[in-house]
Amino acid sequence: MKSFVIVLKMLLGTWIFTPVVAQDSANTLRAEQVLELVRAFHPVAKQSAIQVGQAEADLVTARGGFDPVLGAYVARKRFGGTNYYNRVSPEIAIPTWYGIEIHSGIENYTGERLDPTMTKGQSAYVGVSIPLAKDLLMDKRRAVLKQARIFRTLADTEQRLVLNDLLMNAMDAYWQWVSSYNQYTLMQANVDINKQRLDFVRKSLQNGERAAIDTIETLAQLQSFQYQQNQYRVEFRNAGLQLSAFLWTASGEPYNLPETIVPPADWDNEQSTKDFDLDLASLLTTTEQNHPELQAYDFKLRALDIEKKLKFQQLLPKADFRYNHLSKGYNAFASVSEAPIFDNNYQYGFKFEIPMRLSAGRGEYKKAKLKIEESQLAQMQKRLDLQVKIRQYHNDLLNLREQIQLQNLNLSNYQQLVKAEEVRFKNGESSLFLINTRENKAIEARQKLIELKAKYFKVIYALQWSAGLLN
Repeated sequence: MKSFVIVLKMLLGTWIFTPVVAQDSANTLRAEQVLELVRAFHPVAKQSAIQVGQAEADLVTARGGFDPVLGAYVARKRFGGTNYYNRVSPEIAIPTWYGIEIHSGIENYTGERLDPTMTKGQSAYVGVSIPLAKDLLMDKRRAVLKQARIFRTLADTEQRLVLNDLLMNAMDAYWQWVSSYNQYTLMQANVDINKQRLDFVRKSLQNGERAAIDTIETLAQLQSFQYQQNQYRVEFRNAGLQLSAFLWTASGEPYNLPETIVPPADWDNEQSTKDFDLDLASLLTTTEQNHPELQAYDFKLRALDIEKKLKFQQLLPKADFRYNHLSKGYNAFASVSEAPIFDNNYQYGFKFEIPMRLSAGRGEYKKAKLKIEESQLAQMQKRLDLQVKIRQYHNDLLNLREQIQLQNLNLSNYQQLVKAEEVRFKNGESSLFLINTRENKAIEARQKLIELKAKYFKVIYALQWSAGLLN
């Protein structure tokens, strides 16, 4: 009996229910490494970068609305042996930001039956086209370019938002993987301990030191742990598959995480998250100022405001003025100093039109205003949702800290109960059944502690995610 108690004490009393596994740092995977791999190689991260490139291309396209345009018109008519006219008139038009268009060209008209309004021979002109009402303060070209600039910046913001969500999903999978691995190794250690115990009890039975019922008791305990070990191993493998979905190689191939790669031994060391902002007031301020989802609403509202200004132009009459200064020959400035602009050598035109009821303009303008109101309300709701989410996660964080402290004490108490039961067993006041019962409670406490710690770190990352900082 004395030898049995000594060995039993070695098997139970020296075991702190924390399996110690020798690890090679090259075979471990940390949370920050997962984040780096996802940022660098995940297809969704690459797609978000492509969207930024598309926004840049759209910006280049929008700038094309202000490119100078070179054109030419060539015409000739000959009928019944008569040369009616020959016309050659190249022109260059240069759009400017404020809706004014500068143009210049040369003309050469020859023929026997020219339109009397045409200037025969070589002539040149330089002039401007000016919108006096509609399109003066805003036109489609300016609206498209302004919105393209906004959407280019919006693309960066949306990329941050995509990465923020993607990295949080990766962290969910990672901490589930960490929890599953530690549950599996804990149960693996329990199986090894109970195998040694079963061997010893069998030898004690052969020596007449133990009853046969103790062998059954020990075997039942071992089989229970073996069953749980198999369950946790499957959970660990499945968690590895879930985590593998976020891991890709540099060549764009999916990476299957092998079982030989495991979490680090110091996975529950808070030093890994020491640089994270966990202060509630600071997180709320950061969210208000920098959260990509709220910033996206800001950019969309700016784009909608430009659209509203453009739609307002439809409420204005179209009043366009075009003026050309004319010169003989191909020098458009040859007669500039000969007379005032409306005295000689000029051509102008004025066009005015306005819909009588402005129905289309009023309808489009109202729709633009309603879109802005709708987006403002959505932004307010999103701001409130984010604030509530941050407060909830912060409450969870504080609660989990306290729960972990209590669970550490709980585990320590159960370990002391196991040792106390050993003493009673040594004095003949207890049984192997009671020792197993105490042991099971201690293991359950250790399992709960693993779950709480994994959840604690997941909440830390969730806090960063809810504030838009995971990118």
